[in-house]
Amino acid sequence: MDKSDRDHARQLLEMANKDHSALSHMLDSASFSDEVFGFHAQQTIEKALKAWIAVRGLVYPKSHDVSALVKILHDDSQDLSNFPDLEDYTVFAVQYRYEAYDGADDINRAEAIEKTRTFLAHVKEILDSPT
Repeated sequence: MDKSDRDHARQLLEMANKDHSALSHMLDSASFSDEVFGFHAQQTIEKALKAWIAVRGLVYPKSHDVSALVKILHDDSQDLSNFPDLEDYTVFAVQYRYEAYDGADDINRAEAIEKTRTFLAHVKEILDSPT
């Protein structure tokens, strides 16, 4: 892995942490719509996945599709088994950015904040490991 891969990964993780910080202040659904909350959850996940991919020295697509990013890591034999629901947030980057969320699957905001926090910590641990 190249030093620039690690630097790029750290920048992505820093941006993911900023999205997570915003997300953490959106517990009030009367003030922040599900679409806005879901978008920041998706952005946190997307940027953290891209950081993980970058630190591995791999290339990621310019896409908001979390499934595509997860597949890159799976193909690289990375273990994401502790994070099975990451792909569920893809719809908030595309579909629900431009149309109303139907609320069919109510978002558990506290759970989403904790899941993304745990995922960020996992990716940070990977970035901080010697190789």
